[in-house]
Amino acid sequence: MAGTPVQVTGTVLTTRRVDAYHALTVVAPGIADRFRPGHFVTVAVGGPQTSMLTRRAFAVHDVKSDYGGTVEFVFAVRGPGTAWLADRKARDALDMVGPLGRPFPLPRDPATCLLVGGEYGSAPLFALADALHQRNCRVDFVLGAASSDRVFGALRARRMGETTTLTTQDGSLGMRGSVVDVLPAVIADTRADVVYACGPMPMLRGVTAVCVEFDIPVQVSVEEAMACGIGVCMTCVVPVIGDDGATRMVRVCTEGPVFRGERVRFDDVGTIPFDALGAPGGDRGR
Repeated sequence: MAGTPVQVTGTVLTTRRVDAYHALTVVAPGIADRFRPGHFVTVAVGGPQTSMLTRRAFAVHDVKSDYGGTVEFVFAVRGPGTAWLADRKARDALDMVGPLGRPFPLPRDPATCLLVGGEYGSAPLFALADALHQRNCRVDFVLGAASSDRVFGALRARRMGETTTLTTQDGSLGMRGSVVDVLPAVIADTRADVVYACGPMPMLRGVTAVCVEFDIPVQVSVEEAMACGIGVCMTCVVPVIGDDGATRMVRVCTEGPVFRGERVRFDDVGTIPFDALGAPGGDRGR
């Protein structure tokens, strides 16, 4: 059933370095069959005797029908869990759960879609681009990072997009600056109908602000630390404004990771706003 998560013991098919990042392709038919662009997986790390009990969450970069279904995810080494993953070899087993989360909503009619990615946050945008092309949508890319080795998917974006704009903070690739700096001009040039974005929280905040200024919808895939990935532990909550105008602390792993950008209270991420429903000292009468 599409979207219903399963737990599988996958077999590593390939491991590769992609500049500053690592990419693992895992044979995981049950997950690949249910995948939609924007879904993520969680992976157990450290082996059966490990003290690292929490899984690591990764956005799915690509799925293929090879070997009954493969799933590829991209990551940077940031701690012992991802360091262990980076050492995996072909034929190693990985305990995975997925697909998880709420995927990207797709336009009902053909539209001009601008896909914005920061660092390896751009990884899930390529499966999205495939899905948009199948709906006869135009796709343009804006990708950026601190330096050229941290821009993920530049060549593939150039193949898939009508236009591709690249930025780096140090000027080593494309334009000097951030994706937010170039976004107004790209929106105007492409006449984008909708923006999809994935990357670090400050980038998503800036992208959303630009889209609000241009009065175009923006869908953001939020990066937030997850411990369980299935809505139990409540470590990934962020303040989001609901259809009724009320702010609630919602779980990125289940209600997200994709949200309407203007609904996420980026300035209050990491806190419980006083006016959120159920907040200590807040308005309990709402």
